[in-house]
Amino acid sequence: MPFNILVAVCLIYVILLFVIAFAAERRARLGRVGWLRSPMVYTLSLSIYCTAWTFYGAVGYAARSGLEFATIYLGPTIVFIGWWVVLRKLVRIGRAQRVTSIADLISSRFGKSNLLGVVVTVIAVVAATPYIALQLQSVTLSFGVFASGAPEGWALPEGNGTALWVAGGLAVFTILFGTRNLDANERHHGVVMAIAVEAVVKLLALLIVGVYAVWGVADGIGDVAARIAASPIADWPLQPGRWIGLTFLAGAAVLTLPRMFQVMVVENADERHLATASWAFPLYLMLMSLFVVPIAVIGLSVLPEGSNPDLFVLTLPLAAGQEKLATLAFLGGFSSATSMVIVAAIALATMVSNHVVTPLWLSLRQGGARAPGDVRGLVLMSRRLSIAGILALGYAYYSLSGGSAALAAIGLISFAGVAQILPVMLGGIFWRGATGRGAALGLTVGFVVWIYTLYLPSFGPGGLLSGALLDRGPFGFGWLRPQALFGIEGLDPLLHAVFWSLSLNTFTFVFVSLLSFPNPLERMQGLAFVNVYDHGPGPRGWSRGGAEAEDLLIMAQGILGAAEAQEFFQAEAAAQGKADFLPETTPDFIDKLERRLAGAVGAATAHAMIAQFAVGAAVSAQDLMAVASEAQQILEYSAQLEAKSEEVARTARQLSEANEKLRDLSVQKDAFLSQISHELRTPMTSIRAFSEILMDPDLPGEMQQKYAEIIHEETIRLTRLLDDLLDLSVLENRKVQLNIKVANLHDLLDRAVQAASNTRPERTFTYHRDLPTEHIPIITDTDRLVQVFINLISNARKYCDAERPELTILVRKRGGRITVDFIDNGSGIPKTAQRLIFEKFARLTDTQRAGGAGLGLAICREIMVNLGGTISYLPGQGGAAFRVALPSRPESRKEAEG
Repeated sequence: MPFNILVAVCLIYVILLFVIAFAAERRARLGRVGWLRSPMVYTLSLSIYCTAWTFYGAVGYAARSGLEFATIYLGPTIVFIGWWVVLRKLVRIGRAQRVTSIADLISSRFGKSNLLGVVVTVIAVVAATPYIALQLQSVTLSFGVFASGAPEGWALPEGNGTALWVAGGLAVFTILFGTRNLDANERHHGVVMAIAVEAVVKLLALLIVGVYAVWGVADGIGDVAARIAASPIADWPLQPGRWIGLTFLAGAAVLTLPRMFQVMVVENADERHLATASWAFPLYLMLMSLFVVPIAVIGLSVLPEGSNPDLFVLTLPLAAGQEKLATLAFLGGFSSATSMVIVAAIALATMVSNHVVTPLWLSLRQGGARAPGDVRGLVLMSRRLSIAGILALGYAYYSLSGGSAALAAIGLISFAGVAQILPVMLGGIFWRGATGRGAALGLTVGFVVWIYTLYLPSFGPGGLLSGALLDRGPFGFGWLRPQALFGIEGLDPLLHAVFWSLSLNTFTFVFVSLLSFPNPLERMQGLAFVNVYDHGPGPRGWSRGGAEAEDLLIMAQGILGAAEAQEFFQAEAAAQGKADFLPETTPDFIDKLERRLAGAVGAATAHAMIAQFAVGAAVSAQDLMAVASEAQQILEYSAQLEAKSEEVARTARQLSEANEKLRDLSVQKDAFLSQISHELRTPMTSIRAFSEILMDPDLPGEMQQKYAEIIHEETIRLTRLLDDLLDLSVLENRKVQLNIKVANLHDLLDRAVQAASNTRPERTFTYHRDLPTEHIPIITDTDRLVQVFINLISNARKYCDAERPELTILVRKRGGRITVDFIDNGSGIPKTAQRLIFEKFARLTDTQRAGGAGLGLAICREIMVNLGGTISYLPGQGGAAFRVALPSRPESRKEAEG
């Protein structure tokens, strides 16, 4: 096949993946997840374990080392068959703690320590670079096979150029579909669906090539068996130590690889999916390995001596002139490489942004979490840049290492690196006595030993370590030779590095944990992790609230986005029996908010940000008693007693607020009656006085005209006041007749802006509107709705105290409901007055400036109730902000009552 056609096929394949990912994302946004969360899609997403190493490299591994390649499949198979022990607990903890990555898991377990998050992130990123390089190398080699006969205009000058283009393309795809949601705990439906499709492609490709090799090149199973018996594979000696070591390493990798943790824990939508994956994933691995040995044996016997066995899957069909089959094999290998890189980049970028970039930015920013700013934009940008940086590191490793090592050898280096997380992970979820200090030191020791004994030597003599150091050790200390540590020689270099790194890692972790004592938050998290099946989301980390709800809302909006944060706060307020956006900042609420933020920026960063607002970060004595106590009866009794005391306290607060509001309303009512009597008496007095003057027969004509106009104006003023009172009464009694029409919301807003322009016309007033979002059809009483809009815009024009007043109008539609926000840039409404502004007796400014009896917002509230909607004050926006919400079409009486 011409090389240019192969490039075109790759582009079409990538475009197909784009379409699949986009369709899945769109379906998820519309709420039609359905089969997107099926156990089969979940199982197929786990196939990212099968990278280019297993597609291409397993055949090369079998050709060089016989059946040793099977250990790479045995390890994960054992882990998934025993899913009830470890995997189920990891998934349960991940959902309870809203874990976003493996670094977040370790950080959250040990007192939400960001230091541990940074350590795990560094280990994961460094360990991933050889693996990403492996994928780039496999794609480059496979391109090279087709490019050997390509026209000069298409042939790339060197492999590095191909690897660079592949890395760049993968970075673009990952950024487009891996950083659409800030909440890393949300499902990346588009990416997962694309990976599931790639899983099918690479499995079918390998099976078809295998079938062709057995029955197309050889003469069937008998011929293949004879070839195996006559090949060097039959004489391969079993080395029990290496076999056990590699099986253990593969099992550790499936638990600790960031990409596997991403799809296995973070993307898990239902814990029951593990039951399906426990047999389906081992079956998938078995099918992937089914034809490895036959392809290796036939390749060794058919292809020229010196052929690269890592490419037998590709070169065997090409040698037989089967170009279409070779193209399918190429796409299988391409799928294997791209799926791994995409998910690994997403997982690693989340770790870098949550544990390195965001904490560093918050520490350097004046005011920390309290300072206003778009944290959401920072986190998304840092993730996108991290994806590009991680792929750049993989490319750098590929360039420095020369890309000449066998694929299997490169993969095992990464396995050994991420395996350093295993002791801390298992200790954290099964041992309550494990401490953060022990974890940090254990990880550091294991990482340093792995770097020294395996990672740096992988660049070869004269690479990052000199040949003299490899042969004689640093400064001539032979017992410190990287591949003969402490004078122990004769071990396989890989097993040598794995043994010493994990042994010293585990010893340091256990020893330091026994010598140190966990702090209260570590103990609480230890209880939540180890006993995850016995508890809900876990014990609280806040003994008191103390934060201002509006401050927390402002911070949450900067991270989650305005709409999501407001929806969360409103739901929590409703759960507490409050009708506005600001719930009581109880310890339970702060704990829920922390877990919600943890899904976006990680547990450690979320905890640090909340701590800048909330008091009582120290754990209460009652919580410590619950942690220390082993008696479940005492723990349950304490929890019930605490819950009851909090409920009593919350009820008392609500009663106090109600009493305070009644007192305020009483004062407002007296002021209102005084104002009404004044408003009625003033025009009546004027009318009476000027009427008496007009009775004078000698009054000049021009004076009669002037006084008649005054009487007319006072009559209009009196009529307007009576009309407002009558209108409010009709609305309150639900006797208003609605004139339902179909209209464009944009036109209604235009009418309101135009009508309100007569209010303080001398002021220069700037409007900010997103016009495309306003074009929404709406079925309602348009005149009444415009009346509400006019009132809100007029109030902004009257009372916004900014030097350059501005009003932002934001329109959103979610499902069948429409929200319209009116936000000015003034100083806003005082917190003490926010709960009264919709009362009909409310007066927030002096009488002369108000220019009326203060019934405007009360009438707006009743109008919206009659329209099936609401109007509410929106806190945390900087200035005065109001939200109008209503259905896009009138609800039937049955719907309204339901």
